Amino acid sequence: MALFDENVTITPAPKRPRTRRMVVGVWALVVALVAILVMSFLPTDYVVQKPGPVFNTLGTTTDANGKEVPLISIKGAQTYPTGGTLDMLTVQVEGTPEQTPNWLQLAAAWFQPSQAVVPVDAVFPPNVTSSQLDQTNSEMMVDSQKEATAAALTHLGYDVHPMTAVFSLTPDSAATGILKPGDVILAANGTTVTDAAVLRGIVAKSDGAPVAMTIKRDGKTQDVSVTPKKQTVDGQTAWLIGVTLTTDYDFPIDVTIQLNNVGGPSAGMMFALGIIDDLTPGELQGGKNVAGTGTITADGTVGPIGGIRQKLYGAEDAGAGYFLAPASNCDEVVGHVPGGLRVFSVKTLDDSLTVLNTIADGGDLTTLPTCTSK
Repeated sequence: MALFDENVTITPAPKRPRTRRMVVGVWALVVALVAILVMSFLPTDYVVQKPGPVFNTLGTTTDANGKEVPLISIKGAQTYPTGGTLDMLTVQVEGTPEQTPNWLQLAAAWFQPSQAVVPVDAVFPPNVTSSQLDQTNSEMMVDSQKEATAAALTHLGYDVHPMTAVFSLTPDSAATGILKPGDVILAANGTTVTDAAVLRGIVAKSDGAPVAMTIKRDGKTQDVSVTPKKQTVDGQTAWLIGVTLTTDYDFPIDVTIQLNNVGGPSAGMMFALGIIDDLTPGELQGGKNVAGTGTITADGTVGPIGGIRQKLYGAEDAGAGYFLAPASNCDEVVGHVPGGLRVFSVKTLDDSLTVLNTIADGGDLTTLPTCTSK
């Protein structure tokens, strides 16, 4: 039961006057909230690169049917048990040209050392569709696997027999209906074709006359003739037969690299090391956890790659203690090495093997090249 004194008048407390500072503060908050809201919807011209999945080239992966299979499998030669890891790294891209991250997402990425904000055109070239880019990356992955196999087997003393093969035909190709992907070009105008440069020189000398070629298709040799077309590419006019070429190999043993939904050439060096480890007794790196990246050519030259900072953090997250970095990427490595990761600079497959052997033997790692400031 509530009791009230009817003779008592209750006077409300006077309202506190709004000061200029309070009004300014309220409006500043409103403007900030509106700005945040707008920024969350405004399109940008950037995407975010971050560490992607890590794959142990000595381990297993899932094939297209969801079955667990060795990442590298070899037939036709004795293989040996391996231990530890030889990790290849990937980079994941957040955003597409059609749907880029908003400004809030970009701001958050700026404060993450493992992430990078890059122009969308640096990842997705203009006038190239996503499907075309995926196809190109898949082609580069296949080519890198061939080069890695050639480099590894050459190092082990095998003869790999390089061949110049047709990879694809360009639109409006002069070779349409004559050549097709997979054809091996053995000779042109009576000259043995040892590489793409030799064939280009022969076509240029033809000055538009038909070029007689000896090719191998489905294991059978045959003769064909292609009449070059004069075309302008990158401002230069030349006689072309309208094909893209790749170097194929006749490997003495069967090496299969199984890796789905990963493109690009940057895993070449680690593929080569994995193949060598499989084909040689003992553990190449002494059973330690090693990661690395770099393209590779059949002669063992290690080349630069993109996204190395993200790969450094991906290696650390995967538990690697050592990292093999292309010497040509060292300027991007300095000052961006996660704690606990030891980075070595390599220029060739032999350089990489020297690092792994030193790790395995417990040798003096301070004698090995590292990435330093210039």
